[in-house]
Amino acid sequence: MKNITTRLSLLTLFIAGLLSFSFAAAPKPPIEGRWDITVDVKGTPLPSWLEVRHSGYNTLVGQFVGTSGSARPVSQIHFKDGSFNFSIPTQWEKGNSEIKVSGKVNGDKISGTLVSAEGETFQWTGQRAPKLRKSGEPNWGQPIPLIKANSFAGWKALGKNNNWVVKDGVLSNPKSGANIATEATFEDFKLHVEFRIPKGSNSGVYLRGRYEIQVTDSHGMEPEYDQLGAIYGFLTPITLPAKPAGEWQSLDITLVGRLVTVALNGVTIIHPQEIPGVTGGALDSNEGAPGPLMIQGDHGAVDYRNITITPAR
Repeated sequence: MKNITTRLSLLTLFIAGLLSFSFAAAPKPPIEGRWDITVDVKGTPLPSWLEVRHSGYNTLVGQFVGTSGSARPVSQIHFKDGSFNFSIPTQWEKGNSEIKVSGKVNGDKISGTLVSAEGETFQWTGQRAPKLRKSGEPNWGQPIPLIKANSFAGWKALGKNNNWVVKDGVLSNPKSGANIATEATFEDFKLHVEFRIPKGSNSGVYLRGRYEIQVTDSHGMEPEYDQLGAIYGFLTPITLPAKPAGEWQSLDITLVGRLVTVALNGVTIIHPQEIPGVTGGALDSNEGAPGPLMIQGDHGAVDYRNITITPAR
């Protein structure tokens, strides 16, 4: 009896080993990974993003950033013979229908259609996102002040209803209107930003125009992925030393490749972490290129001063 039990145990271990080897040796489906997507919305290119990863042996899951809102989990991505599809519930979109995405993989490129919450169908294309991994420590250049004393020089409005004004070194947006961006573009950098947010208001600073650091009235709140200092929808601060609304506060940010470090009011709230992809409201999804500093002005009133960027050389 003992010999039979031993043999059965060995056989079970042998079969388990074979199964483990076969699953481990199986190639990953080509849809796995991160993808930078551009959606053609009635002639306007809007950025989007998709991550696909495996869960267990047979299930694909992921997260998706649409043309608005934050990254959303995808519970299952169906993939067969190079084609895939998934659906997600609405977030900030108008309409009540689920958003439906379908596409095909062709090497390091994907393409397909997106059916919006309002039932409209849009075409999209995408490419595999760059890893943006850097070796060694950056060699930092000289700090560059981005706000003149009484001039809007170096900035441009993105859209109509530009309410931004500069006076005595303070860049102010008294009410919701256009976003603005620097005319210059940057790759890796250290950034110092001072801001004053009214009670209940909301803004954001987009690194390279693609990754939003949330600027909002968060005094007394718990850290969340959509509160002050967060990389919107992706990275949650470990603590939230926010000051009351109406007081000047500061953010110090270092971005090298995808690695970001954030300090709020002198306290490090995000230690070096990887930003997975573009956040909602980004200028584009071309992650491999330098980009401007963009400031959100379409969500409410806000003041900025002493914005200084130190690029890597």
